[in-house]
Amino acid sequence: MPAEKTDTLVVGAGQAGIAMSEHLSAHGIAHVVLERDRIAERWRTSRWDSLVANGPAWHDRFPNRDYDDPDHDAFIPKEAVADYFVDYVGQINAPVRCGVEVEQVTRRRAGGGFDVKTTGGDFEVQHIVAATGAFQDPVTPALVPPADGLMQIHSNAYRNPAQLPKGAVMVVGAGSSGAQIAEELMNAGRQVYLSVGPHDRPPRAYRGRDFCWWLGVLGKWDMQTPGPGTEHVTIAVSGANGGRTVDFRRFAAQGMQLVGRTQAFREGQLHFADDLRANIAKGDANHRSLLDEADAYIERLGLDLPPDPEERKRWPDPACLTQPIRTLDLAEAGVTSIIWATGFSCDYSWLQVDTFDANGKPIHARGVSKESGIYFLGLPWQSRRGSSFIWGVWHDAKFVADHIATQHSYLTYRPSQQSQSEDTVNKVATG
Repeated sequence: MPAEKTDTLVVGAGQAGIAMSEHLSAHGIAHVVLERDRIAERWRTSRWDSLVANGPAWHDRFPNRDYDDPDHDAFIPKEAVADYFVDYVGQINAPVRCGVEVEQVTRRRAGGGFDVKTTGGDFEVQHIVAATGAFQDPVTPALVPPADGLMQIHSNAYRNPAQLPKGAVMVVGAGSSGAQIAEELMNAGRQVYLSVGPHDRPPRAYRGRDFCWWLGVLGKWDMQTPGPGTEHVTIAVSGANGGRTVDFRRFAAQGMQLVGRTQAFREGQLHFADDLRANIAKGDANHRSLLDEADAYIERLGLDLPPDPEERKRWPDPACLTQPIRTLDLAEAGVTSIIWATGFSCDYSWLQVDTFDANGKPIHARGVSKESGIYFLGLPWQSRRGSSFIWGVWHDAKFVADHIATQHSYLTYRPSQQSQSEDTVNKVATG
């Protein structure tokens, strides 16, 4: 069967691939979007049941479509987010094909472009956009060996408290996923131990405005690189239960046990770094700094936004902070489950071109790789801090599509007839 030909192949039909399709269509560039599962599959099956978007509806969307929920300040449930993208595909008539997995991409030896092998047939294309994002393979540290009576899962496999065996739960990682899962388990009556690493801890809202609004007016969404030493710092923020600032001291006051970074496991005991106080302090400093900047902004512009003294109040230091737990015997503590909220890694093994570093991460500038014709989309900090958000990936996709369109304009360039005549005269004169 002959290979199907198109100009651009977009791999992945999540928010990145859908945004890419919209911008390619606007340029009139022929393309196909391949998705190995369903549209926005990860929103449906790689998230826990109660998950909502981390930003309000007015913010976490594409510019050309609102959610059906009339409350634009609501935090949209994950299934509704997935439905939003399905509807968007219909709105823009995106050429998405589901149930097709890309197995191999190689550069063609003749004629330029790439040969693509998929489970749905072969393709010949000029451009590849890897829109599979950064959250592909869950990272579970090989720290605690399998043991009877101890369930270990990554956060992408967690669904709800009833899924876990009775007993205490150890949650490793206190970014948005870890913090939200730990709080849900605590509210369900579980004894929870939460391993807290370095993190940013913004206010959910301040003086009547969501933190997404504050990051916008303060110019923080447009930061192009993370600050020194913060490349891997997670952000602890939540839209759960209508949205509330993540406060680890409040968690502890309600019965959660906080510990430092998980370092080792020996003879049934987990060992933690002596960094809990420092990590909490840095999160507090991040929280205060945004409040201070917000206050200064309000004063400078003379805005009529109400004071918010509650957001500046601090819960007392709990015993687990003043007298940190350095080791935890899992059996003695009754821990029967460990949830590893430890992030994800990329898998581009199907993309067999020379544009990756020694760690397998893409080498690119705003999604344009060093390998001509290869593009990436959906990566954190792809162009700015906002790249990880739905609206951010839409703008990144426009940049990538514009780049592809510009390359088209160069390739379709033909000298004018006058220039061709002058070239002929010059050749004759010098012949």
